[in-house]
This record gives sequence, C-alpha cells and structure tokens, in this order.
Amino acid sequence: MAQPSGTLRASLPVDFAVTYLAPLIAEFAELYPRINFEFDLTPRKVDLISEPSDVAIRMGEPENSQLIARKLASLTAFLYASPEYLERSGTPSVPSELEDHECVGMLKINSWTLHHGKETQTVNVSGRFALNNVGMIRRLATLHQGIMLMPKEVVADELATGSLVQVLPDWHGSPRAVYALTETRLIPAKVQRFIDFLRERLSHHD
Repeated sequence: MAQPSGTLRASLPVDFAVTYLAPLIAEFAELYPRINFEFDLTPRKVDLISEPSDVAIRMGEPENSQLIARKLASLTAFLYASPEYLERSGTPSVPSELEDHECVGMLKINSWTLHHGKETQTVNVSGRFALNNVGMIRRLATLHQGIMLMPKEVVADELATGSLVQVLPDWHGSPRAVYALTETRLIPAKVQRFIDFLRERLSHHD
C-alpha cells in the first residue's frame, strides 16, 4: 500500500500538544516519513473553513455542529501536589478539606466536582493562582504552590520523578473527551492515518 504523503495541517491545543501529544506525533512522523507537518498551536476555537487545517484536536464537547467530530479518548483528571507543599500545608483526607488549601486552577473555575464510585462532591476551591494554561498550572504545582486537578497523562513525567504525588487517590474529576474535528467525512489518507493513530494510542489511557 502506498505511503501517504504531503503536508498534514493540524490545529492542536497548546498544553495538551506540548505535554502529551509531542511524543506521539514524533512516533507518527517516524512511521510516515513522506508526511510533512504544519501545526497551529492555539487555545482558541478554530474555524476549519476559513483556516486551512485538515484536522483540529480539541478537548471537551465540540461546539460547532457543522464539523465532523470523532472521539479519540476520554481523559480523567486527578489531584496532584508536590511532596514539599503537602509537608508544609498538610495532606487533605477528604474532598471538603481542599477548601482550606491553595488550589492552582483554571481562570473563572471556582469549584471542582469530584467522583468516588457513585458518590459525587463539589467543593469550592480558591488559591493565589488562577490561569488559563495547563503547562503553567503543572509547573506551579511542581514549585510547591498548591494542589491541582489534572489528567494523569499530562503529569506522567512528574509522577515518575516524584516531583508530584497524587492527593485523595480515590477521587477523580469528571472525564473530558478528546475529539478530532474535520470539515468533512471524506478526508485524505494522511489525515485518516493520523486520527486512527492518535485514537489507538490515546485509548490505551482510558
């Protein structure tokens, strides 16, 4: 079978691409040496019709019903902090105790909904840092600035080195889906292979 070739143009979410997709993309590039890549890393919603992307990878439910959405995976967030932060501030033993901790979270999100089996608790969270960048949240957590809620796929390196540890391991956040969005169902072989490859790799983490 002929190897797909040409330029693959993809729009990727900045943090997820840098922290998690980069090694997968490198692996895909090794498999398909005749494909070149143009990546637009952006946090904003992409308009595939006016911007020349073959595919957009996005977290969360698709907002644009005109696009064809293919679910790649579902990522579940857990709670993490640095050992130094926990030594200094104590380790919460139940979700409600998060309200007394520094929580490093996303802008405009003042509560976290956590699940344990069939039990669900929503806790109000606050802290000195609120931002819109996953990589920076993770970095601040490794710098002992508080507890964060993050998919485990994004913190694999930090867990391996011990710079972050899991907090309240029985509890997790609501799963967030990862989608590949295309303008049409008829997509070139290079795009189909890319979507299939990501789905296969990401699904191992469900």
